[in-house]
Amino acid sequence: MKKQQGFTLIELIVVIVILGILAATAMPRFLDLSGQALVAAKAGMSGAVRSARSIEVARNAAAGTPGNPSVTVLAAAIDTQPAAVAVATGVQVQINGTNYTVPTFTDNGCATPTAAVGDLVACVGIIP
Repeated sequence: MKKQQGFTLIELIVVIVILGILAATAMPRFLDLSGQALVAAKAGMSGAVRSARSIEVARNAAAGTPGNPSVTVLAAAIDTQPAAVAVATGVQVQINGTNYTVPTFTDNGCATPTAAVGDLVACVGIIP
């Protein structure tokens, strides 16, 4: 008589337990994706404001009037939906329905925050 081949119940249970352990160790990595996405969105928006400032500085230099843009000009230069808004402390942007402010500063060392929308932006910070 030919012997039947296949997996025993114990072998199947061992494989299921191993898969469960692997899934349990990998799960925390995937559960915090929304938090990581928000951090990335904040960093990306800060980079966009920084890039817009650089573009405006170059545009001013090309026009023969070198200088930094104001917070109002900077906010208008950023292409987001909804539009970025100039506020005294920087440029306010919306990420997933929540407003965040990218801080702007009047000096290159990022030590003196802008106090009005007409202040010239010499440095752009990151969204905390």
